[in-house]
Amino acid sequence: MTKRGQTIAVAQTSPHPGVGALMLAVGLAIGVWLLTATVVRAQDVITAHGISTFGDLKYSADFKHLDYVNPEAPKGGEISEWTSGGFDSMNPFTLKGRAAALSTIMLEGLMEGTADEVDAVYCLLCETIEYPEDRAWVIFNIRPEARFSDGSPVTAEDVLFSYDTFRTKGLSSYRTVIAQQVESAEVLDERRIKFTFKADFPKRDLIQVVGGLQIFSKADFEKNGRDLEASSLEPFVGSGPYLLDNMDVGTRITYRRDPNYWGRDLPLNVGRHNFDSIRIEYFGDYQAAFEAFKSGAYTFRNEASSIIWATGYDFPAFLNGHVVKDTPANGNVASGQAFVMNLRQPQFQDVRVREAIGLMFNFEWSNTSLFYGLYARINSFWENSALAATGLPSDAELALLEPLRELLPPEVFTEEPPIGAVSGERQLDRKNLRRASALLDEAGWAVGTDGLRRNDKGEVLRVEFLNDSQSFDRVINPYVENLRSLGVDAVLNRVDDAQMTNRARSHDFDIITGHLGQDLTPSSGLQQYFGSASVDDTFNSMGLQSEAVDKLISVVEAAKSREELNVAARALDRVLRHYRFWVPQWYKDVHSIAYFDMYERPENLPPYALGELDFWWYNAEKAAKLKAAGVLN
Repeated sequence: MTKRGQTIAVAQTSPHPGVGALMLAVGLAIGVWLLTATVVRAQDVITAHGISTFGDLKYSADFKHLDYVNPEAPKGGEISEWTSGGFDSMNPFTLKGRAAALSTIMLEGLMEGTADEVDAVYCLLCETIEYPEDRAWVIFNIRPEARFSDGSPVTAEDVLFSYDTFRTKGLSSYRTVIAQQVESAEVLDERRIKFTFKADFPKRDLIQVVGGLQIFSKADFEKNGRDLEASSLEPFVGSGPYLLDNMDVGTRITYRRDPNYWGRDLPLNVGRHNFDSIRIEYFGDYQAAFEAFKSGAYTFRNEASSIIWATGYDFPAFLNGHVVKDTPANGNVASGQAFVMNLRQPQFQDVRVREAIGLMFNFEWSNTSLFYGLYARINSFWENSALAATGLPSDAELALLEPLRELLPPEVFTEEPPIGAVSGERQLDRKNLRRASALLDEAGWAVGTDGLRRNDKGEVLRVEFLNDSQSFDRVINPYVENLRSLGVDAVLNRVDDAQMTNRARSHDFDIITGHLGQDLTPSSGLQQYFGSASVDDTFNSMGLQSEAVDKLISVVEAAKSREELNVAARALDRVLRHYRFWVPQWYKDVHSIAYFDMYERPENLPPYALGELDFWWYNAEKAAKLKAAGVLN
């Protein structure tokens, strides 16, 4: 439930009924000499097939298909991938249980974005939208042909029901945000629903926000007594292109393409949703998953292990050309993968402690010794984009930061935004060790006779890394060793995926690995990740509460141009980084993928999606050759 907003292309305008009269003509003689002709005219109402935050829409109302798809792509075959852990639920909207991968694949929104535009969304379940120039409200006109998978029509009542359900039963951070944004939702008739927005909330992205709501079948909820806050293995009834086919709980789940999918011929969907089935296999650890891939247990792998990428592809299927490796460009903002410190814990209250802990992670050594030099360092929440803060604050940034000076660390104004500590070629960088020691000394954590640091209460400075991935041990263990050299009682606690989920959700951790990367068009989602009101929710994993950050988020939400947005995002990025609640890890600006040679894709991928489950397709002839060679069952 995200997206964008501001400026329309290929929009038709028609006068909204005026609130004033045109003046009565008093006789033919004076009809052309009206002494008073005051016309009070309401805002024009725009009718359009999509909406963009900044600039024009790329695709006109009569577009035939998206530029990056193959409109002639054949339908058929299966694609299979892997993921870690297990699952025991088909409901990702509750904190109870662990939802299966792709558990919302059967749900659609009123509108959908594309992979080659940053700021645009287009009508999907809706046929058109109507809204005034100030975007104070929007009417969605639902397509008459839109159907749920059970054949029932998608109606305005379903949309209202879905909105009310998310507003009252969804994740608390989302409920908080939507309550700030939407004043009311009103069904106008069977296929028309109007959302009116709060007068005092920036309107730039609000049409996109409500347009991105996933739509449930009200009848299905009522018939089956569903509760959005309850864990359930019963999939939702939606209107999307795929349905649940079968599952082996915790081990495997398969979705099948709905042959009766109502939207298959929409221009937005031409060349997409090409596989007859999508299968996800679950594995307990990374190495086991790789061994399964080598044997053909699944067929597409997005490789995240540098050691496997560099040294593991020497198995027969690859050497014989049956498996392909590829590195297409990735234009997305980096994932923001990082060690995240829990600010709710007492040992992390002092920023000097957090900075000292960050200094002991040696990325350069890790990249050379563990990652074969394949990665670059993440420094920004908008890494790999123009929104990342650099250097000292610009004049435009200072205009936003100065009113908040009393709320901010003074270094925001005098220093460049913090980057990950630069270390030497040895695992333990002595220069950073000395800096970190001085910081902890200043913060009152003195080294005792046993080599451990304690505060004036005699409490040991203890840090637990919570981890559920065996392959990640080799990354965390050297970090733990470096911290212990600093006098920190650092430990690695390996837990299973269920424990990891439960402890992360209940904020029962010191440090976990999280993903804090943001969108190229940041909006109200920032409140969920960094806003004070979301401190008890899962997205704000570090528990950040900052009045200055809250105010800067409001500035980002209110930006009226791409230039204003970029400046506001850089200012926010700069401030967030000075709080030092994360130790940024690494990213690549390419996708490292491997797959059995029976899949094809458009020659030129869009910048913002790999799209293997979306617009790639199956080559039956190649698949037959693999099966004949005994490579696949």
